[in-house]
Amino acid sequence: MTVNLSEERVAAPAPLLTRLRRTVREVVNFGLVGGSGVVVNFAVFNLLLHGLGRRAMVATVLASLVAMATNYLGFRFFAYRDRESRTRGQILLFFVFSGIGVAMESGLFYVGYHGLGLHGPFESNGVKAVSIVLASAFRFLVYRTWVFQHETV
Repeated sequence: MTVNLSEERVAAPAPLLTRLRRTVREVVNFGLVGGSGVVVNFAVFNLLLHGLGRRAMVATVLASLVAMATNYLGFRFFAYRDRESRTRGQILLFFVFSGIGVAMESGLFYVGYHGLGLHGPFESNGVKAVSIVLASAFRFLVYRTWVFQHETV
């Protein structure tokens, strides 16, 4: 008995270059949305801390929360628009993981601002930047893995 292999269709994995391009595009889109969130985060942070004289932790947490809310729209409708449609579960996961990111960012900021005494405008913004970068790495991984998943076939 002869088996004709041409009749059997097996889905080949996406070529490495295609997967690499998709990942690079995802990182760039995440960076664009995240970058706009960083601008919002810094603007609110500096307005509250240095402009209105609010306490540092209040300023950093509120700034992060405002940025988180604006980022959801950017991620849902730009960076991850090719993923499954919006669901309650997706929104819940986004805000849970974003909340964890805010806690990470705030904890790191607390260490630099209060623990290391970096209180000046330049120093506080530097600490804020480092905390945002580290928390954003976490956010990128969990958003792409659990929040904005590719459609399952």
